[in-house]
Amino acid sequence: MAYPSSCRSFRRTEPPYPLAIVPSTETLPETLGVHDVVIRIHAVSLNFRDVAMLHEGRYPAPAESQGIPASDCAAEVVAVGDEVKEFKTGDHVAPVFNMKNLDGTERDIEAVALGGDGPGVLREFAVFEDKFLVKLPQHLSWEEASTIACAGLTAWTSLDSLELLNDDTVVLLQGTGGVSMFALRVKELGHSVEGINYKKHADVAAEAIRLTGGKGVDYVLNNTGPSSIPSDLQALRKKRGTVSLVGFLEGFEADWSPSILLTVLTKAAKIQ
Repeated sequence: MAYPSSCRSFRRTEPPYPLAIVPSTETLPETLGVHDVVIRIHAVSLNFRDVAMLHEGRYPAPAESQGIPASDCAAEVVAVGDEVKEFKTGDHVAPVFNMKNLDGTERDIEAVALGGDGPGVLREFAVFEDKFLVKLPQHLSWEEASTIACAGLTAWTSLDSLELLNDDTVVLLQGTGGVSMFALRVKELGHSVEGINYKKHADVAAEAIRLTGGKGVDYVLNNTGPSSIPSDLQALRKKRGTVSLVGFLEGFEADWSPSILLTVLTKAAKIQ
């Protein structure tokens, strides 16, 4: 399938803040490298980071000046280089979020994160080397598949790739954002779900302990940021629980003593 010489895209504006997102045009290469893959992007999903980057001091990682936003998409392969073996025209694919760390070893390249310090996916077409693409399940709609890369995989890794979950595992999720909703799918493994209204129960940790018969939880998925870490640690079971830091919806500030972190020692807990 032929691909165009140019395509529509969106880019962030320069400061002052808050930045805007404006239409732009991208040029596609006439000749592909031997490992290049051209993809047509059918759907893009937005994450909190995409909005946070538009505001000064809201996102802790570098963002490319006037860069193309967004990291998560679902796309179709439309052309491949001569030495591409893993992909063919028509495959459903997505680019990986972190291009510097594909296999546990950091790569010496400049662009690291899609939509951050590297060009994102808010465009019609893009070209990636084949090693930066993964296949998507073909039974999912474009919109469904576009949500997997960040929210889905963050939930998966936050729960230790589901490898340690069993019938007795208890997970405390914060809020109803994308990561929490993906993590909630563990109920499909036979787990029950209890809701805690934080407006009704100001002490969420105490309520979580009550709901678990005094045992506490195995995992806390923290997407609020450092402010809730004391409560997260309190909610953990007595030994070897895990707090997974996945977001910072309440910012980067916290008003608690570092001595609270000794709970990690006394509970043999883990913060990741």
